Amino acid sequence: MYCSTCGDERVFEQPPCPDGHGEECPERACVDCGSAVLVGAPPPALPPAPGHATGTAPEPTTAPAH
Repeated sequence: MYCSTCGDERVFEQPPCPDGHGEECPERACVDCGSAVLVGAPPPALPPAPGHATGTAPEPTTAPAH
């Protein structure tokens, strides 16, 4: 697999997974530099938190000029 830190093809291995994924853990680490990558499909997007509006951010307010 290509390692962007090393700038070349490198061997990657699956480190122990602290998140409890076991064999399904998407993390891999470069055996030369330790850079981590995720493999497989991206996780699904989480829904917005309750009470937070979605869409564009409000326009910033400016103080009146004196």
